[in-house]
Amino acid sequence: MAGVVASGFDGGSNKRMMRPRCLQVFREQRPGLFRVALGEREKRVIPTAERGLRVGDDRAEPGHAPPRANEGGGGGVLPPLELRHAERHDVRIEKRPGPLEYREQAAIDFRQRGLERLSIRAARERERLPSHLTEILFAPDRFQFRGARGREQALESCREPTEPANRIHARNVESAWILRYPIRRLNLASLMRRLAFLSAILSLSACSGASSGPIVLGLAGPFSQPRGVSMRRAADLAVKEINARGGIRGRPLELRIMDDSGRPDLAIRIAQQLVDDPTVVAVIGHLNSSASLAAGPIYGEARRPVVMITPSASSPDLSGINPFVFRACPSDLSHGAQLARYARHMLNARRVALMYLDDDYGRGLRLSFAGEFKRLGGEVIEEDPMLSTTSSLEPYVTRLKQSGGVDALVLATDLGGAQLALREMGRAGVHWTTLGGDALSGIEKSGPIAEGVRMSVAYLVDQAGDRNAQFVAAYARAYRGERPDHRGATSYDIVHLLANVLKDAGPDRRAVRDRLARVGRDLPPFEGVTGRIAFDDRGDVPSKSVVIGTVREGQLVTEPGQ
Repeated sequence: MAGVVASGFDGGSNKRMMRPRCLQVFREQRPGLFRVALGEREKRVIPTAERGLRVGDDRAEPGHAPPRANEGGGGGVLPPLELRHAERHDVRIEKRPGPLEYREQAAIDFRQRGLERLSIRAARERERLPSHLTEILFAPDRFQFRGARGREQALESCREPTEPANRIHARNVESAWILRYPIRRLNLASLMRRLAFLSAILSLSACSGASSGPIVLGLAGPFSQPRGVSMRRAADLAVKEINARGGIRGRPLELRIMDDSGRPDLAIRIAQQLVDDPTVVAVIGHLNSSASLAAGPIYGEARRPVVMITPSASSPDLSGINPFVFRACPSDLSHGAQLARYARHMLNARRVALMYLDDDYGRGLRLSFAGEFKRLGGEVIEEDPMLSTTSSLEPYVTRLKQSGGVDALVLATDLGGAQLALREMGRAGVHWTTLGGDALSGIEKSGPIAEGVRMSVAYLVDQAGDRNAQFVAAYARAYRGERPDHRGATSYDIVHLLANVLKDAGPDRRAVRDRLARVGRDLPPFEGVTGRIAFDDRGDVPSKSVVIGTVREGQLVTEPGQ
């Protein structure tokens, strides 16, 4: 409380500046009027006849007392303030007040529930308030505030009660305490013991209630978009299968589904919500690289971090971002290198051009392909960036056509960008062999323009194995003949992998992370429908292989010769 003019506690109308830090607050009687103002920094002498409150020493009780000279300025100073009945209404100082002029700091006493007495006196026994304490706000019952004159600054009063507890607030102070217990003296050690006791009770209650409830897995991805459909469906299918077999130690699994639209800003917000939810023990997602890179630090650096396993974010920058981030798919280093080897050895391509989406995924795939292709003796004659909002690729296609064409065109784009490029090629009358990464999943449904497109994937529905055949059949039964893509198949594997981990480690977040990190190291790898999952110390799956699929009559099938 700084630079305060006290007036009218007994109905008086005089206003004078008050500068001391030596204050007392009582609550024996209800005040008639209280005015607060801020103004000049100089001390002023207040004549005894004009004082609404008497001047007294630190131990004076309310009432008349002989004046006391201010040691720094030689004038009379105002006495202890009598606030009386200070509760309920919040008071807000709109601008930062000037500093207090008196040299003593304050200690605070509370006696009964509610504000009984605030005594501001010489501090002792390390009971000092911070030197930068600029205001003390109480919730008064019947304070009235009026505009101040001259250089005095106006204060406001909230007329409606906001909270029943008395509140002390220090602007620009690192900690602000909410006092809700009837303690006789502000004792931080006692307060912390009480808070710890209550926290323990709440934790025990939560644990006892959660021991029979569902185990929750977060599922984050662009589920309002076609690329997120298979991911959500396959994860839900896996949860139903696990629950049909009795769940995890008798507790059912449950998905907390969050749509991030593939946007980094939404992914950050969703990650914070999932981290703050104490029932979430692990997160499956996010789907794309940009969203995963944005959300990964939130999951790993929280006060209670939680595991994130992405089924399809392939940016190399995600490797080792923090100990709580894993992925169950190969990185772009594997995709780009496999595409380059296929183009150079299987297609015998010498001249290629690159069109890439200018985001984490597109740049990563472009760099890994170009580096490997050049190492193998090929030439990359164009590397053209594009945005997801690009409406036409006609200039790129025309320039390539005029330069003599290419043996192959590599599209390090998403599905929309690839469809746009194929339409522009059709209008230009060129038919270059086209290759792309796993972000082109779904292009087989684009009609004749997609016929013959090659793409690198970590999973194809026609790959061998009884486990994959059972999954594909179950997916088709659940979703009317639909076929899963690599995102869905990997999400299905992640749910079953987490179920195995939860059976052994329980639903503790740290235990889940530690157990998961051992899979494929000192614990056996997980054999899923997409192949073997074995994590390295960076959270990657280096043993996962990449295959090339080709669009044939509306289906993506494994390219022979691999």
